[in-house]
Amino acid sequence: MSGNRSQLALGVILVLIGAWFLLDQTVPAFSNFFDKYTEWPINLLLIGGVIFIVGLVLGAPGLSVPAAIVAGTGGIFYYQQATGNYESWSYLWTLYPGFVGVGSILAGLLGDHTAHNLKRGLNMMVFSALLFLGFSAFFGGWDLLGNYVPAILLILLGLWVLGQGLYRTYKNKNQSE
Repeated sequence: MSGNRSQLALGVILVLIGAWFLLDQTVPAFSNFFDKYTEWPINLLLIGGVIFIVGLVLGAPGLSVPAAIVAGTGGIFYYQQATGNYESWSYLWTLYPGFVGVGSILAGLLGDHTAHNLKRGLNMMVFSALLFLGFSAFFGGWDLLGNYVPAILLILLGLWVLGQGLYRTYKNKNQSE
C-alpha cells in the first residue's frame, strides 16, 4: 500500500512539474506572473512546498522528508546567493541531517509512526546542530554566530528536552492502548 502511494505521489509530482514547464513555455502571461517566484533558488523552496502538499493530499506523510531536504537546499542556496558567501558550503552541508529531522518530525506529526519519527527527527536535528556549530566554528569562525552561541545552544538543548518529553508521552500513550 505504501509503495502504491509513493508511486502515485511521484507520478502526480512529475505531472505537475511537466504542466508547469509546459505552461511556462507556451503562455506568456503565466511565465510573466511567476517569473519572480521561479528565480533561482526560490524555485527549490517552492518545489519543496509542492512535494509537502502532494504528500498531504495523498496521505503520504513520508514525503515530508524529501520536501524538507529540497526546501532546505533552496534555503542554503538562497542564503549563499543573497550574501555571496559561497565558502559557507564547508559547514552548511551539516544542515542536511537537520532537514531530514524536520521532515521526520513533520511525518510523525502527520501520523506516520509518531513516536519513532519524533524521536529520530529531534535526534537528527540536535546532531545536525552540533555538527553545524563545530564545523562553522572551525571553517567559518565563531564570528558567524557572534554573541548568539549561548542562546542558540540553550534553544537547541530546550528543543531536545521537549522532544524527549513528547517522545515519552507518545510512547506511553501507545503502550497503554
